[in-house]
Amino acid sequence: MDSRIPGFYKQDIDERRQAVADRAGLADEAVAAVGGRGLDPVRADTVSENVIGTLEYPLSIATNFRIDGEDRLIPMAIEETSVVAAASYGARMARERGGFTTQVTGPHMIAQIQAVDVADPFAAKQRVLDAQADLVALANDQDPVLVEHGGGCEDVQVRVLDTNRGPMVVTHLVVNVQDAMGGNAVNSMAEALAPEIESLTGGTVELRILSNLADRRIARARCTIPPELLADDDAELDGTAVRDRIADAGAFADADPYRAATHNKGIMNGIDAVTTATFNDWRAIEAGAHAYAALDGYASLSNYEVDADGNLACSIELPIQIGTVGGATQLQPVAGAAMDILGVDSADEFAGVLAAVGLAQNLAGLRALVSEGIQHGHMSLHAKNIAIQAGTPSHLVDDVAERMVEEDAIREDRAVELVDELSE
Repeated sequence: MDSRIPGFYKQDIDERRQAVADRAGLADEAVAAVGGRGLDPVRADTVSENVIGTLEYPLSIATNFRIDGEDRLIPMAIEETSVVAAASYGARMARERGGFTTQVTGPHMIAQIQAVDVADPFAAKQRVLDAQADLVALANDQDPVLVEHGGGCEDVQVRVLDTNRGPMVVTHLVVNVQDAMGGNAVNSMAEALAPEIESLTGGTVELRILSNLADRRIARARCTIPPELLADDDAELDGTAVRDRIADAGAFADADPYRAATHNKGIMNGIDAVTTATFNDWRAIEAGAHAYAALDGYASLSNYEVDADGNLACSIELPIQIGTVGGATQLQPVAGAAMDILGVDSADEFAGVLAAVGLAQNLAGLRALVSEGIQHGHMSLHAKNIAIQAGTPSHLVDDVAERMVEEDAIREDRAVELVDELSE
């Protein structure tokens, strides 16, 4: 499959859909799902509570991605302008040097069991550790299917926390969840072990639930960008200047939490859009990513450096808890089709793709910020939205938007005036 589709944005929706279907080898049902409403209210009522209808997002495709030597089309669902274009542009820059390389540490999740009112917390910690083998066996009895597929609880760890409510003994179950997101599996194990932990610690178990700080499930991606690909003709900056400004912007985000919050939001724009398109839990990934960024004082999830050859070396590292089996994806036909387009075979592979998308998004955003400014491309798309809101006929939308951007007058009243002028 070739993810490089020149002029893709110029095609109409049907042409784009067919181009994606041809490249991804989509079945007829998947093509039909993408072109229709994916979740009817009856099925939606089984997904959430108090349902009164459904809400649709635009489903888009980011192009140009080559990840670990394989071309991929990236489905993204998001309401914010510029995100899909930026991801595609970042991927195109990375593509010139082979694309993105990823590495994932493995699909391990943590369940926490909190014991309070423990008289001898450090001795209790040792008692729990002494019973580790029995606790692992009991945990694995809860999900024999997961164990049969090579997963299951692999370790028991214990921490004593000093809190303003007194000491707490917190037991961690480290669980290999294979290709699942893993929430249900680890929560079931924690529930089953609660009575044993109470017996061993002499305390009372209160919370027993997974942690979304999935620091045993780290995804990394990297790429290299030659400075000539970063040149900005409009701002009259050469590639070396843009390269250095991106490195400076990365250092700024790493040193300042006010900047890091927006920097990391840009990363998550891409990751959240893919997880939304595939009906996965983007809130869990958001929580884990920001907690990970804050481990040593809130900082950037990505890094930008100048390597020995003068290229921009780009990298990202964050926890990604994602699954390819279970979950709600199969309840939503469009999400199922999005997974078919993505074509990942495992949770680890999916996590690597998400890390690459986050890095592409961030790279393109920083390039825009340090050169022409973030509003340049964003306002072009915003102008189209304003033109449409003003009732501009479809054949005039591009012309009206272009004129409003040129005049720096992106307003509905000006769009109406331009329609009159262009229709004369």
